[in-house]
Amino acid sequence: METKVLTNLSKSMAILAISSLTTHAIQAQSLVRGQVTDTKGEPLMGATIKVKNSQEGAITDLDGKFSFESKRTLTAKDRLEVKYVGFKTQEIEYSNKALQVHLEEDAEEINEVVVTALGIKRDEKGLGYATTKVEGSQITGTMPANWSSALTGKVAGLSIISSGGPLSTSRISVRGDVSLNANGNNALVVVDGVPLSSPMTNPGMAYGAGDAAELSVDYGNGFSDLNPEDIESIQVLKGASATALYGSRAANGVIMVTTKSGAGAKKGLGVSYSAHVSMDNVMRWPDYQYEFGQGQAKNIGAEGTAYAGQHYYSYGAGPDGTPSTGGTSSAFGPRFEGQMFYQYSPENQGRADAATPWVAYKDNRKDLFQTGYTLTNSVALTGKSDRGNLRASITHTKNEWILPNTGFQRVSAMVSAAQQISRALRVNFKTSYTYRKINNTPALGYNSNSIAYFLIFQNPNVNLDWLRPMWKKGQEGLEQLQPYSSYIGNPFVTLYEAENPSEKHNVVSTVSANLKLSSKFDFMIRSGIQLSADQREQHRPISDVVFRNGFFKKENVFDYELNSDALLTYHDSYDGGFHLNASVGGNMMQQRYDLLSASVNGLITPGVYKLSNGISNPNVVNTIRRKALNSLYFTANLSWQSKLFLDVTGRNDWSSTLPRNHRSFFYPSVSASAVMNELFALPDPVSFFKLRASFAQVGNDTDPYKTSAYYDNSNFPGAAEVASTLYNQDFKPEISTNYEAGFDFRMFDNRIGVDFSFYYNRTKNQILDAPLDPTTGYSRGTINSGCVRNRGYELEITATPVLTRDFRWNTTLTWSKNDNKILSLAEGADENQVISTVGTASIIGRVGGTTGDLWGYKLVRDPEGNVIIGDNGLPEQADEIEYVGTAYADWKAGWYNEFSYKGFKLGILLDGQVGGTIYSMSFHKMMEQGKLTQSLNGRLPGTEYYMDANDPRIAAAGYTPQSGMYMIAPGVVRNDDGTFSPNTKVVTIESFYKEYYRRANVETNSFDASFLKIREIRLEYELPKKVLEKSPFSKASIAVYGRNLWCFTDYPLFDPESVALDGSSMVSGIETGSLPTTRTFGFNLNLTF
Repeated sequence: METKVLTNLSKSMAILAISSLTTHAIQAQSLVRGQVTDTKGEPLMGATIKVKNSQEGAITDLDGKFSFESKRTLTAKDRLEVKYVGFKTQEIEYSNKALQVHLEEDAEEINEVVVTALGIKRDEKGLGYATTKVEGSQITGTMPANWSSALTGKVAGLSIISSGGPLSTSRISVRGDVSLNANGNNALVVVDGVPLSSPMTNPGMAYGAGDAAELSVDYGNGFSDLNPEDIESIQVLKGASATALYGSRAANGVIMVTTKSGAGAKKGLGVSYSAHVSMDNVMRWPDYQYEFGQGQAKNIGAEGTAYAGQHYYSYGAGPDGTPSTGGTSSAFGPRFEGQMFYQYSPENQGRADAATPWVAYKDNRKDLFQTGYTLTNSVALTGKSDRGNLRASITHTKNEWILPNTGFQRVSAMVSAAQQISRALRVNFKTSYTYRKINNTPALGYNSNSIAYFLIFQNPNVNLDWLRPMWKKGQEGLEQLQPYSSYIGNPFVTLYEAENPSEKHNVVSTVSANLKLSSKFDFMIRSGIQLSADQREQHRPISDVVFRNGFFKKENVFDYELNSDALLTYHDSYDGGFHLNASVGGNMMQQRYDLLSASVNGLITPGVYKLSNGISNPNVVNTIRRKALNSLYFTANLSWQSKLFLDVTGRNDWSSTLPRNHRSFFYPSVSASAVMNELFALPDPVSFFKLRASFAQVGNDTDPYKTSAYYDNSNFPGAAEVASTLYNQDFKPEISTNYEAGFDFRMFDNRIGVDFSFYYNRTKNQILDAPLDPTTGYSRGTINSGCVRNRGYELEITATPVLTRDFRWNTTLTWSKNDNKILSLAEGADENQVISTVGTASIIGRVGGTTGDLWGYKLVRDPEGNVIIGDNGLPEQADEIEYVGTAYADWKAGWYNEFSYKGFKLGILLDGQVGGTIYSMSFHKMMEQGKLTQSLNGRLPGTEYYMDANDPRIAAAGYTPQSGMYMIAPGVVRNDDGTFSPNTKVVTIESFYKEYYRRANVETNSFDASFLKIREIRLEYELPKKVLEKSPFSKASIAVYGRNLWCFTDYPLFDPESVALDGSSMVSGIETGSLPTTRTFGFNLNLTF
């Protein structure tokens, strides 16, 4: 019995043991987890990890982490295969511990990781649209004052215009202007996921001569103070498919700035130091004439005077009663031949007691300028451990610009930190603070007390040193020294007394948390803020040309934008090689702009610039703008075997600036790409061939307070006034529809590459303020108006023509062409949509034209094209304005070459454009006054218009015979029978130039804006590691560089890239009193400890 029991017990135990083992075998699983990074420790999102010879695997998340369970028990004999495009595939042994995989870049792979919308990192290989990446070293290579200037010539389809001056504030646009609103074409700048608002507050006008108008002053915008030393890279997202997830403000492209962090540093502590020293001078001068001095053609000495029958000059009346000729701004006076004339005396600040030699002072404009300099010193500390990293930096920049008493100082501090709190949670934090102080920035534009105005009106016979005392003797601080005209400000008073100071504080901060919910789900929350406070002033002394009793203005500009995002991401791989990455999220944006401005016209005490020093109560203006935007969006990325890719996105915005019934608007995008060389067997020389295509729509809203009746501020305390712009309760959001197609083709192990894109974009429902009949009580009204098309091509060719052990030559050519066309305007609207007007030149949009068309008066011509001359012997004036040209170039290009030999590296960048038209107000005035060499035609023997004094036609016309003073205007005159015959009427050269180049004649004062610039040259030497072995440095390099070295163009003034800063708008195609562009030579030292 006992034996039987034992036997049964043994059987039961055996059965239980077998059952237990069987169950264990059935449930056996192995957990595979770890992280994939590059060799610098930067997490690689989207890397694939799978058990070799199986379909079991996973894709890394945002932090490069992965986790999955195998259905079988894995041992050290099992191999895991880790792949990431652009890196060498790695096989590793399985371990039940957390794996740390470091992948090495594959030099033969052309693909790279790019940062796309919302900061999501993607394989470039899988993108269905064009993007361009610019490394931070390319930004700091020649260290421009404004970081955005360094993008010029490096990105196909990118356009950057700047107002000039020390800050060189710029406007960035991508693939042409899409809006009829001059301020509606700006690309969105995003820094570490934080969109930057970029309002430009400038109450002044580009043209204000003779008016009590404020000058344009460039105090910078929202992104101008970004520290170049903190930039890791810049990704330019071009098409709507690339930018759709950023919403309405991304309709014109996105400039994504990624700042430096400690992720790529070595473990432990590290220190780096960078120094830049650069010098600036004027890149290019107009051809001023110094053959003839101040005066007019009519200044012929009367009988009985010392200068009887002669062309003479006299500052004030001569001792013999000779009338004064020194009150004119024109330079049609006597030729410089050593004559003795009564001129200005700096000793008695009036007419000299004795005649002095009549000579030209050829440096009387150039000597107003100095050699500017910029000093930049930057120190960065990095720290890195297994669970986190930290980077802290501080940069100091001091700029003394090329005009005395102008420039700025800037201090930037930045902290970047990331910490792995737990296996599932990672936190990132970045903050930067910038303090910028401007003691004085020069005013811009054509206004009686701007430096540009002085450069125009300065006469060849005036010694600049005569003006240096600034004030009339005994009237210091009360009456500025203006020997020649009360309409021309003393340049030294303008520079040292009429100052435009500013102090600005700017903070950009972002914090994000990434939570790994499971092996397939991640959740990210992020919040970022940009906040700036700018205190500005304008000082105008007593006896100022515009404000005779002095003027003081104080502005406090407060601006902030808060963005908060939440993003849930799902990622998984499936049998057959399919991979899916899908996200859904939302954004809440709040914007506030607050301008408090107070000014007094008239000062009690000279030189005291306070509101309490005004002779009357301050005029106070307060402008407040608030805007909110709520959004929901999704994105899905599907790929098959890393050969075929499909992306789908959608976003819905709710904007506070739109009417309630149109406040919500949705826009989708679809893009696809196919890697042809992996789908098909192509010839061996082909390294990579990708086709891509996309479709997208992007919506856009407008500025606040256009939907309801609001009152504007009044100049009278406690009062308000009806707005001049009629509101609209039913306008719709702008919608841009974009199509794009292209290819990326590489050959011979990527030694040659061609990237081509074609795009077609239509923007309809343009939101703008159109002119109204004044009898309505409003000057403008908000409407939806028309449709604008942009169609273009972009080409980027890269090559490595020479590659040896020690020598490498890389070359990159970028080329782009954009065709802009207005397809329609609002039904019933005026056929001419005025976009901008400066002086007598206008940018006007018409159906069939472009948004950059320049309009104005032209010469009147006969059917054969000859200029028609009137009865007065001068060109007839037209009755109506006409199309003159377009500000837009036919095409733009850039060509960068880099030569490396051992530790030496030489980089050369050329860029330019063909086509485009620019109207120059400065040229008009200097030709009208005879200040440029072009005005010597007819005045010097051998020139086309020249008439000798012995020419009988001069006396027959009743003129006093003088050589080089008269001419016959080329053209024809009308006959009574309607025919035309050659003009034969003699006129003075002065009168011809005054009429031919009059301000309103936009045709004769406009020029081809084509140019070629040697934009950058940089020679760098990196010390060999052997040299540094016994030093405290792990890396060291020195470099010399130049920027804006030469410009080849037919444009006769400073720079064909000049624009007019008119209020808060930069107007292309119009120049009004521009200042010189600087040429820079610099030295750079980089040390890493």
